Amino acid sequence: MEQIIRIGMDTSKHVFQLQGVNAAEDPVLRKKLRRKEMVAFFEKAPPTVIAIEACGGSHHWARLRSFGHEVKLIPPQFVKPYVKRGKNDAADAETLCEAMSRPTMRFVPVKTADHQTALMLTGMRDRLIHNRTQLGNSIRGYAAEFGLTAAKGICKIEPLLERIAADERLPELARELFALHVAEYAQLQVRLGEVDTKLMAWHRADECSRRLAQIPGVGPIGASLLMMKTPTPEGFRSGRHFAAWIGLTPKDHSTAGKVRLGVITRAGDEALRSTLVVGATALLRRVRDGRGRNSSPWLLDLLKRKPPKLVAVALANKIARIAWKMMVTGEAYRTNAVPPGMACAA
Repeated sequence: MEQIIRIGMDTSKHVFQLQGVNAAEDPVLRKKLRRKEMVAFFEKAPPTVIAIEACGGSHHWARLRSFGHEVKLIPPQFVKPYVKRGKNDAADAETLCEAMSRPTMRFVPVKTADHQTALMLTGMRDRLIHNRTQLGNSIRGYAAEFGLTAAKGICKIEPLLERIAADERLPELARELFALHVAEYAQLQVRLGEVDTKLMAWHRADECSRRLAQIPGVGPIGASLLMMKTPTPEGFRSGRHFAAWIGLTPKDHSTAGKVRLGVITRAGDEALRSTLVVGATALLRRVRDGRGRNSSPWLLDLLKRKPPKLVAVALANKIARIAWKMMVTGEAYRTNAVPPGMACAA
């Protein structure tokens, strides 16, 4: 067989389609493999470059690098433009092989098993918070049917449950069902506490995460997410590219020399973006209440001209740029040099 310079691999649960080309860009490999045959095939194959679409399980197969191969993960949205016609495994493998050959193609960094474990920790925390919010809303809805209401906030759920338990006017069956809700809510609180403890331990063990937490509006959770979601910050050319990857820059609809900027793109990771925006909103509230010391003129002037939500997104953009600079250079946050809400020190 001729020397294969590039292989596109379409993955699935059980069947994997391969397409390889030689130096003349002629297809010399078209092969379908079962899952159990994959490791044996690439263990014997000469070292080459393999393209995989970044999806579930792709980081596991990217560890074929241990056999001497160079594995590159391509975002699905960058692969789609190279689809010719039709949808099947062979066409997808051919598309991946073609997309990888483009000189301007961008790739996803391969995550290690430890990095994926850290991401699993944040994913579990998000799921537990979602379940707790869903359960809290259900409790509020059921309690309202019996004339029992509570103020907004998750901290008001436990006092509401205590009032429900002490109300003897409720039917016996309703009291039993509310008791089940109490047990489920308490279990969720315990699990969430355990996950938060593990997350804080991870944060304290990471030197860069501790430095990022010093940025106003970030905190331990935001710093941990920044480190977990961006394993290779040096892959971005500037802080603006990093903010654009998160989705905190406006959409560009410019044409014919006319610049038209719309709402933020909302690209990238939703959890990281929302955490930065929430942190910026909390910081902005302190500034608006007069509790923010040394607030920057840029932020105060923007508050006079723009709605608070828009200012919060702009501030989150600034925070992302500062975080990128600190991750790349290893610098510490300088409170005197960069006041809360100030532009990036870079």
